[in-house]
Amino acid sequence: MIDEISLKILKILQKKARIPNVEVARQVGLAPSAVMERIRKLEKQGIIKGYEVRLNPEFFDRGLVAFLTVKTSATANDAAIGKKIAHRPKVQEVHYVAGDDAFLVKVRGSDPEALDRLIREKIKSIDGVQSIKTSIVFSTYKETSQIPIDEASISE
Repeated sequence: MIDEISLKILKILQKKARIPNVEVARQVGLAPSAVMERIRKLEKQGIIKGYEVRLNPEFFDRGLVAFLTVKTSATANDAAIGKKIAHRPKVQEVHYVAGDDAFLVKVRGSDPEALDRLIREKIKSIDGVQSIKTSIVFSTYKETSQIPIDEASISE
């Protein structure tokens, strides 16, 4: 169960995971040791799964973003294909989706040629992959891994 103070802590950490514990404690009105204990408990419960640093993809020549819809054959083992796609380089997300296509895949590359190689050599070559449709991103207006949380998120 998450109470209101733990919810506030989660909101603070989502905005800035490296915020000093003392500052979190000041913002929620608890002692730093109490905040640390709550954070450890949230980690142990699996509510906090980890901490990440967001890198600038342009710096690493990975500014090209594309979404692939991957259709598999009727007899394909979708779980095995999903795992294989997930282990390919430059693949950031793999989602098993409803509808005609089996997977929605987010990839990053340096240019259209690199994207083409990734698709042909690393994804289309997987047994059971029937077809791939590609949508290249021109502009991104929002990209986040933060989960919107509010008081309604509190489990009772």
